[in-house]
Amino acid sequence: MRLYKLLTFVIVAILFASCNFTENIYINEDGSGKMSFDVDASAIMDMAGDSMKNEKGLDSTFAFKTFFEAKKDSIAKLPQADQERLKKMENFSVNMKMKPEEKKFVFSIFTDFKNTSELVDMMQAMKTIEDMKGKKKEQDPSNPFSNTFQNNTDLKFVYNGKTFSRKVKVKDVALQKTISDSLVSMKGMLAAFNYNIKYHFPKKVKSVSNKNALFSEDRKTITIEYPFTDYLEKPESLSFDVVLEKK
Repeated sequence: MRLYKLLTFVIVAILFASCNFTENIYINEDGSGKMSFDVDASAIMDMAGDSMKNEKGLDSTFAFKTFFEAKKDSIAKLPQADQERLKKMENFSVNMKMKPEEKKFVFSIFTDFKNTSELVDMMQAMKTIEDMKGKKKEQDPSNPFSNTFQNNTDLKFVYNGKTFSRKVKVKDVALQKTISDSLVSMKGMLAAFNYNIKYHFPKKVKSVSNKNALFSEDRKTITIEYPFTDYLEKPESLSFDVVLEKK
């Protein structure tokens, strides 16, 4: 149960603090592959202060399916869309590494997939898990993060062997403006954190619609670094298309 409690702590802390995130996707020729969502959450250790000083070091892996089984009653109370989002996460596992004495905390959520349509927006998925705790709290105007993670975007990945796309669509424009406005006072702090995308393809990449994309030496891997404020305020700016070279 310690792992479950720690996972809940991590999710809540991530949603109301800042970390560096890396979205890693490895795509095979047939569209299958691996995904990992890697988080450097060491900043949480400072935030937790003395509450974590007696925790033992940790290096452990467990499956979300086991966690969801233990929380099935809470899941059944969620909206259907949220239940479907969690259903897609059943095959994900999480590895946590924590060294309290060094104030280091990193974890990775990972899975194999048969098709890119199986992938989910991990930040929004974690918000859904946080909602499993029960009745949602009223939004707190004094908390600049209280409106931030509202599952206000749709993220879709499409790969057909020749092209790849990452498409983000905002569902409620008015809510997105509220989110942006609520973060004004936090921009200085958020500026220190990034949302990184690192995608690995079976063929060389011919072009990427995002001009800031960096290529590996063999041109099969692209890396794009976004300010975390872009992910929060301008999620659609994280959309891009990739054209692969012919073999």
